[in-house]
Amino acid sequence: RSFKRNELIYQENETPTHILFLVNGMAKIIKECGMGRSQVVRIIKEQSFMGFRAFFAHERNTTSALALEDSTVAALPLDIMAELIEMHHSITDYFITILATTLGETDNRFVTITQKHIRGRLAETILALKANYGIENDDKTLNVIMNRYDLASLSNMSTSNAIRTLSSFASEGLIEISGRKIRILSEEELAKISRLG
Repeated sequence: RSFKRNELIYQENETPTHILFLVNGMAKIIKECGMGRSQVVRIIKEQSFMGFRAFFAHERNTTSALALEDSTVAALPLDIMAELIEMHHSITDYFITILATTLGETDNRFVTITQKHIRGRLAETILALKANYGIENDDKTLNVIMNRYDLASLSNMSTSNAIRTLSSFASEGLIEISGRKIRILSEEELAKISRLG
């Protein structure tokens, strides 16, 4: 199924019926925080599964997913998934690895967003985006385009703080900003800022 930018892919509190695979495009996983606010939990890149945690936990979805750009999603019914898992234990191993890796990343992100200062959080987010989504052919531009609100949410800060910190990084020559594109000019300095928190 095709989804337009910002279209809902799956909803928090719904009982899942399918395991989803992002064929192309990009999606953001969000968690409702109350009072009409939501927090970006992570970004899903193409050729990745999503929406499967609730299936393995035997519960409802605890997050929602929205398309970050026009995207295509394949859906595998849960009864077929259960049969495949029963027949092929390598599939179970695959999903256990994804779940364990995601849990480790979540633990690290929790420490980052609660303990680091704003500069450290944003530097780490920029480096994490590079590590997960790569860079364009110029070897500097992040291969992901995010609006300032999503970048701020992913870094657990206000949009105005994210904009100010991005501007500060740009004036220091660490990054270059062109619209919603970010070019990394000094990865070493960003890593140092991230490390020092």
